[in-house]
Amino acid sequence: MSKVWLITGVSRGLGREWACAALERGDRVAGTARDIAALADLAAAFPETFLPLSLEVTDRAADFAAVDQVARYFGRLDVVLNNAGFMQFGMVEELTEHQIRAELETNLLGSLWVTQAALPMLRAQGSGHIIQVSSLWGIVASPNVGAYNASKWALEGLSQSLAAEVAGFGIHVTLLEPATYDTGFTLATFATENPAYDPVRADPDYAAQRFGIPSATRDAILALVDAEKPPLRLLLGDGALRIVTEEYESRLATWNEWQTVSIAAQGN
Repeated sequence: MSKVWLITGVSRGLGREWACAALERGDRVAGTARDIAALADLAAAFPETFLPLSLEVTDRAADFAAVDQVARYFGRLDVVLNNAGFMQFGMVEELTEHQIRAELETNLLGSLWVTQAALPMLRAQGSGHIIQVSSLWGIVASPNVGAYNASKWALEGLSQSLAAEVAGFGIHVTLLEPATYDTGFTLATFATENPAYDPVRADPDYAAQRFGIPSATRDAILALVDAEKPPLRLLLGDGALRIVTEEYESRLATWNEWQTVSIAAQGN
């Protein structure tokens, strides 16, 4: 039985690859973009199974209207894939109020609004799979992307709580955690640089990263939605597990080192 997907942010990059993967195997997809003209080719190639929607995910009322339109058009909804987002570059001191708010409103609140809109339908069905596109940088943090880290770390906590809340309704939740992929950084904005941070920006570790190929993620996303018991978290990309392992080993070492102080703080 074919699945019905709602994928936000399918104009390019990973979202476009996942929409194509679903459509090419015969699933039905409602795909969103801020500029619906960017979806014209998919609508022409899959006129019976692709529903293009113009959507700015930061508009909560529009998110609810879009989900309602999907329900009326396809009659059900199986997969909600919250992919829309962007990366704000800038050291923490460099960020403007507008920049940090825009990052959180898109990457965190946009996903929340779409999720809230879809939940009543999924609960009524007694099934569904919500996939939140987090990031490897929702687990670890790096200089110059603190706003992006903040948005994805928040999405991680929100979604883990959500998973516990909706499991009894037959709804699965997965945090998808891609490493760095070659999407051209077309959805990125940049803070005005403070020269004091130039030595941090020159760190060679960033330039040495291997960039994944977006199309290589297609099989992974299909395997995820077809799994009877999908995981709460799924890393994408070679080297991601090594980075996460090093991060958690470092945290455990620090917590153990300071355990005496921690226990003393109990007070009884």
